[in-house]
Amino acid sequence: MALTKLGLYIKQLDLRNTDDKYGEDSVVGLSTQKQIIKTKADLSGVKLSSYKLFIPKSFAYVPDTSRRGDKMSLAYNMSNETYLVSSISIIFEVKQPDILLPDYLFMYFNRPEFDRYSRFNSWGSARETFSWEDMCDIEIYLPPLSVQQKYVDIYNAMLENQRCYERGLEDLKLVCDAYIEDLRRKIKPEKIGSYLLESDKRNDMDLPVSAVRGLATSKEIIATKADMDGVSLKNYKVLLPKQIAYVPDTSRRGDKISLGFNNSDETYLVSSISIVFGTVQEKLLSDYLMLYLIRAEFDRYARFNSWGSARETFSFEDMCDVEIPIPDIKIQKSIADIYNVYIARKEINERLKEQIKKMCPVLIKGALEEGEKYDI
Repeated sequence: MALTKLGLYIKQLDLRNTDDKYGEDSVVGLSTQKQIIKTKADLSGVKLSSYKLFIPKSFAYVPDTSRRGDKMSLAYNMSNETYLVSSISIIFEVKQPDILLPDYLFMYFNRPEFDRYSRFNSWGSARETFSWEDMCDIEIYLPPLSVQQKYVDIYNAMLENQRCYERGLEDLKLVCDAYIEDLRRKIKPEKIGSYLLESDKRNDMDLPVSAVRGLATSKEIIATKADMDGVSLKNYKVLLPKQIAYVPDTSRRGDKISLGFNNSDETYLVSSISIVFGTVQEKLLSDYLMLYLIRAEFDRYARFNSWGSARETFSFEDMCDVEIPIPDIKIQKSIADIYNVYIARKEINERLKEQIKKMCPVLIKGALEEGEKYDI
């Protein structure tokens, strides 16, 4: 099992969307988690003819490694769909699948060792890049094809189990959505303002930096991306369990509002610019309210009803004017229970994906050790 250059087994692709066959729905992004994700780019007025075709069984990566937390944005198209990626991305495929399996190569890329290698071997001044030449220059041990296939089968079996779990997850989401649509038809909506309780509690509890959270446009509470070195937390707002927080500025977030619901038992801190509120739980469950706030319809409503000049904002008064059907509290609880099961399983699904990712170094190591036996 000799050490060889990866460039011998891969070739670059440069297929473009010149006939505009693929539209905005086909545009995807590449994550540092080595996944294909929905694009975060604003595509309004953007011509897609120069975008690259990301065909099945090919790889795509962003050569700029400067500002991605020492990780490379890369993905492998395992589907039968053709996607579009930015023209700055590099697309390639395995040209000798009888020697190197594409799925095996993806396991190789899907390891922290590869992220460290690509970051260390990136070059530049304003921006450091891992070029196509750098990719081809990677030295790799290739075990026999049968050994590669054995460990690819193990990896794909774990992936399929996770995807089955994920499909069940989407079924739960459909149940919630159908329930909500049924209520919208049967119950007259009313303004939620009389059931909301705004909170301006500041960090007099001396909560540490580890309690600071950000609010995502995906309607999740996330680890903060802000540099907290030397920042005083006294003015940060407290986000208690069952409270909702959102950023009123809607100008530069792709027509989505950054919002999160504290569905944990922990107390968090959010930026002082955020608006924090709870609900009168005997009349309106915050869990039930979130079912409306996570919908695309609410994003459109909040953006349309934002006001301002340099920055457009969706104020707490605007939030109070939101109208939703408010059924009996028992009905709210039954729907909220389904939603909470969905959230819990969604978190489990994310952990499953992370565990599978952590298995890649183990599988590659096993394949190499088994491959060495063929050299004896």
